[in-house]
Amino acid sequence: MVTGHDAQGRSVFVADEVLEHGRARALAGWEFLGLWGADETPIVPGNRVEPEGTAYFPAPGGFRLHFSTVPPEGVDPPADLDPDEAAAEIERLLPGLLEHMEADDPGMHTTDTVDLEVILSGEVILELDDGAERLLRPGDTVVQNGTRHRWRNPGPQPCLMAIFMVGARRRDDAQRAP
Repeated sequence: MVTGHDAQGRSVFVADEVLEHGRARALAGWEFLGLWGADETPIVPGNRVEPEGTAYFPAPGGFRLHFSTVPPEGVDPPADLDPDEAAAEIERLLPGLLEHMEADDPGMHTTDTVDLEVILSGEVILELDDGAERLLRPGDTVVQNGTRHRWRNPGPQPCLMAIFMVGARRRDDAQRAP
């Protein structure tokens, strides 16, 4: 549901619709639901409807609100999957996602975002680049500051996460804090 303002400045409901989860065959069991986002600072009052075709990750100063479902380990893509068709499907559903994923280390990725994540159901392991891991359960939260990481689900049930991403600028190597 989206609220906004009418011509007299009163609060109104602008949109109320059911959104479809994105499901790509190559990402078997994963589900993505992009709820809202922008690549600029919002202006209020307004009746802005989210623009179509935005990238999965926000630009600096932008934001995204998503739900993601992480399947249990062992849910594999179909054996007959054509790699080119699979990549095209992922790009259509989640524009720009693949360019952040490491081909030689499946699931590992780094983004120029600050991610605020809340586990809603199930369990998930957050693994960092040095192999450090944390098991997260419903109610647990994570603030990720542009870290290299991956998600995996050791449990028998899918894990549902609410994710709010804020686009950030990355320091260059010469400016990195110790």
